[in-house]
Amino acid sequence: MDNPICPRIFIRKLKISFSIVTVYVDDLNLIGTPEELAKIATYLKKEFEMKDLQKTKFCLGLNIKHFREGIFLHKKRTLNKS
Repeated sequence: MDNPICPRIFIRKLKISFSIVTVYVDDLNLIGTPEELAKIATYLKKEFEMKDLQKTKFCLGLNIKHFREGIFLHKKRTLNKS
């Protein structure tokens, strides 16, 4: 991984692919091109005991909806609790 932006975000950028690994307490979020995601997930599973929970739906108060064209972030759940 290249130098992190902060101690919990790691970015790797190649010519045609990229990967971002974010760490929050004991959770990891992996973002990137499919090839890079597969490589990183395989490596991490060899090094650590971990589960793949698939696509993130909720993180740090943000609801995340996944679409073919991209993602949509919103805070509806947080607003409804107020």
